[in-house]
Amino acid sequence: QVQLVESGGGAVQSGGSLRLSCAVSGSTSNMYCAAWFRQAPGKEREGVAGVSGVVTTKYADSVKGRFTISRDNAKNTVYLQMNNLKPEDTAMYYCAAAPRYLCGGDYYVPRSGYWGQGTQVTVSS
Repeated sequence: QVQLVESGGGAVQSGGSLRLSCAVSGSTSNMYCAAWFRQAPGKEREGVAGVSGVVTTKYADSVKGRFTISRDNAKNTVYLQMNNLKPEDTAMYYCAAAPRYLCGGDYYVPRSGYWGQGTQVTVSS
């Protein structure tokens, strides 16, 4: 059973920064692709950022230039650096990962991939 454990969420003021971390258990092959999604109350879950392989990334238009996804394969960890946070970034953030044969789609990780339990990010104005 592959486990993903997110950390780094919290409450910040508008304009602040947070770095989310997602530790993936087992082999690095479990996270050939990885992504961050978020879900705000009353809204559908949306993709925020994804990475496939070493350098292929994708970002939602709403976070481009502010968020950066990165990975450390030696630590089996995926990060989401979030700068210039806005109140509309408030949501539960979920990490997801998948082995290569599953990767595909808008943010690379399908629903059938591995998912974490989420970490809350709250941005106040």
